[in-house]
Amino acid sequence: MEESRFDSEEDLDYAEIVVVRHGETSWNAERKIQGHLDVELNDAGRQQAERVAERLSKEPKVSHVYSSDLKRAFETAQIIAAKCGKLEVLTDCDLRERHLGDMQGLVYQEASKIRPEAYKAFSSNRTDVDIPGGGESLDKLYDRCTSALQRIGDKHKGERVVVVTHGGVIRSLHERARPSARKVEKILNTSVNVFRLFDGDKWTIQVWGDVSHLDQNGFLQSGFGGDRTSG
Repeated sequence: MEESRFDSEEDLDYAEIVVVRHGETSWNAERKIQGHLDVELNDAGRQQAERVAERLSKEPKVSHVYSSDLKRAFETAQIIAAKCGKLEVLTDCDLRERHLGDMQGLVYQEASKIRPEAYKAFSSNRTDVDIPGGGESLDKLYDRCTSALQRIGDKHKGERVVVVTHGGVIRSLHERARPSARKVEKILNTSVNVFRLFDGDKWTIQVWGDVSHLDQNGFLQSGFGGDRTSG
């Protein structure tokens, strides 16, 4: 492997952060809403995690691996960390998915009938609406997760770091980096999204939504949980 800039003596004025959505869960496949509920990977999700780990192990050196503390992200991160030099996974609860309140645990198609008030809040175009049952507004999610990534970026200038998180979080990170761009439609399981965080709060995106490590049958085409259903 060629020496990367991250292995050299060159001083870089940015942190390169590889943001990966967790692997598939049975609830993603069943279109059940997860939010903060702690669902583990299914077999397909573990295979996806192995694939993305293999890919990242062949790319420029990773110095640290961070993860949401929810099982589906943490297990994905552990598989990546093992392949990328047997690194320790550092958890941060601010990388968790959006708390979806009374929507959590419901099959998406049934939510409007079972929890109409929560569904109305969840479907609102306003970003300041909390979801009944302890759920977060989109504004609260945005503030929480963009602050978390900024902290990681400030700590790791000149390094390449992996962050494993969730669909709703990644959508917010995209909005932070490209505020005038169209809203993201979906984030696929184990998709690779590369951000650079510079001095002065400047964020750029180098790679977006890359699942070239998976074959066409290796992921949920619907992206359930990585779209507005957040999971």
